[in-house]
Amino acid sequence: MRKPPALYKQMSVLADPLRSRLLLVLERNELSVGELCSVVQSPQSTVSRHLKALSDAAWVTSRSEGTERRYAMVAAGLDPTARSLWLLVRKEAAEAVAALHDEKRLAHVLSERRTRSQEFFSAGASQWDGLRDELFGRRFFLPGLLALLDDEAVVADLGCGTGAVAETLSPFVAKVIGVDGSPAMLRAAKKRLEARTNVELRHGTLERLPIEDATLDAATMFLVLHHVVEPARALAEAARTLQPGGRIVLVDMFPHDREEYRARMGHVWLGFPQAEIERLLGTTGFDGVHVVPLPADPKAKGPALFAARAVKRRAASVKTRPRLVSR
Repeated sequence: MRKPPALYKQMSVLADPLRSRLLLVLERNELSVGELCSVVQSPQSTVSRHLKALSDAAWVTSRSEGTERRYAMVAAGLDPTARSLWLLVRKEAAEAVAALHDEKRLAHVLSERRTRSQEFFSAGASQWDGLRDELFGRRFFLPGLLALLDDEAVVADLGCGTGAVAETLSPFVAKVIGVDGSPAMLRAAKKRLEARTNVELRHGTLERLPIEDATLDAATMFLVLHHVVEPARALAEAARTLQPGGRIVLVDMFPHDREEYRARMGHVWLGFPQAEIERLLGTTGFDGVHVVPLPADPKAKGPALFAARAVKRRAASVKTRPRLVSR
């Protein structure tokens, strides 16, 4: 005996009016069983039974959220036959009086969600910063801001060290090129980044970068420039490797008097005044220089830091253009 067509099975699933009503609200909103009970005014046992039938027939999906399960219609994943059937059923179901009442009750359920959230913030506004920091840390938002980057960008982390910045950047861009002059640092970075397939590590100095002309969309130098003997040459090299309009971001120290850093950590420069950073970037091919003091971390013991941003000049007027050194 021939099996009945799949369409017949789908028709039998949607034959119950309550299932059609459930799909109508789940097509636009993800809801818990309790919320669905409020919307369609049916007991939990009834709603759960119908949800199981819809789930078994691949009309709805569910996920856990705490102690609840949330349900949604598989609108985008329906096969063409089921999709055509749903378009017919939805038109009829949406015009039923019960569906119109469901829509009003749904609006009330969603309004209650907003009210609960608003009540929390109204009562806890003065405590919110402390609670948020306790749960997620003081700088929780910083990695998320990297999502503003172009996911097709090629970025260089110049003076990559052990790869912390490259590791942070790599999920948000197409490729990260890490450059460092220390084989020991590169070994540590390689170990740290072995799972990041879009990170390439190269050995080289910042004054003679092993990167081709105009291949980068952006470059970073984080706590590196104070180690460089010739900062202007390093910045000119960064400009050479950037495309016109490409950005550079520097993070470094403001001037300080901690002379021991020279012997202890090999610092060449004891920080940079804002005017000097602006001058260096302006004379090595960058426009739009913007220097911003960074807020101090209460746990940090080092000098005050700044972030500087600049854009590679579009006109071909870079004053210093060292040649590319072969790798």
